[in-house]
Amino acid sequence: MNTVKLNTGALMPIIGLGTFQIKGSELIHKILDVALRAGYRSIDTAGGYRNEEDIGKSLKEMLPKYNLKRSDVFITSKLPPKFQGKSKSRESCLQSLKDLQCDYLDLYLIHWPGTQGMKTDDPRNVELRKESWLELEQLCKEGKLKAIGVSNYMIPHLEELLKFCSIKPALLQIEHHPYLNQKDIVSFCKEHDIAYQAYSSLGSHSDQNKLKDDPVILELAKRHQKTPAQILLRWAVQQDIGVLPRSTNTVHVEENFNIFDFDLPEEDITKINSLDQQLHYCWDPRTIV
Repeated sequence: MNTVKLNTGALMPIIGLGTFQIKGSELIHKILDVALRAGYRSIDTAGGYRNEEDIGKSLKEMLPKYNLKRSDVFITSKLPPKFQGKSKSRESCLQSLKDLQCDYLDLYLIHWPGTQGMKTDDPRNVELRKESWLELEQLCKEGKLKAIGVSNYMIPHLEELLKFCSIKPALLQIEHHPYLNQKDIVSFCKEHDIAYQAYSSLGSHSDQNKLKDDPVILELAKRHQKTPAQILLRWAVQQDIGVLPRSTNTVHVEENFNIFDFDLPEEDITKINSLDQQLHYCWDPRTIV
C-alpha cells in the first residue's frame, strides 16, 4: 500500500513532497512540475515556510497540465508557533487557505507545542495550544479542514490533547530517521490510531549529516542498487511511516519517489534500527511544557 489511512477514513499518500526552505516562484514551479510528473500527490508546506502563495499559484497552473483536479492532491499546511491561540490560529489558517488558493486543506497541523516568544516552561503554552486545537476543530466542522493533527508533539503533549479533544488528531509529524528512532512515540500513535509521519528522514542538510554516509546505509544501497536516500525512505515506509523528502535537485526529487519497486528484508530493517543514537538534527520539543 502506498497510502496511509487516517482515522477520518481519508487515504493520504505515504510519500509527500517536503517544501521546507524551498522558496521563490521559479524554483517552486520547477520542483512541483517535476514532482507531479514523477507521481507525487501530496504536498507538505507550512505558514512559516513562506512559500504557500507560490505553491498555490503553481498548483493552479499545473494541475490541468497533468489532468489532475484539486481533489487528486493531498495538501498539508501548519500553524506557525507565533499564531497560537483562538483568534490568531483561525486567521493564520484562513490566510494559508487564501495563499494556497484552496477551499479546504486535507490536513492542518499545529506546528509546535510551544508559542514563539515564550519560555519553554511558560504554563501559557498549555492553554494557547489548547485554544488553537479547539479552533481547528471548529474549522473542521466548517469544512475548511478535512483533518487536523500536530507536529513535534511528544507523548505528554499527546496525552494532554487526548484528554480534552472532541476530534482526535489524525496525524503526528515529527523528526524520525535511523539515528532518531522514536519507538515509544510510534507505539503510542499506533495504540491511539494516530498516523505517524517523519520529517528529516534523510538527516540534516548540513555538513554534520553523517546519516547518508553511514557505512550500513552505503552497504545496503550498494547491495540493493539504490541510493542511500532511497534506502532511508524505504526503511520508513515499510514500517507504515509517512515520509516527506525535500530537495531542490530535480534528479533527487524523482529518485526519492521511486522507492516502491523493492523491499528491505527484515534483517536489513533490524540492521538499520541498530543505528539509533537518539540524535536530533532539528528542534527538540522535549523541553516544552
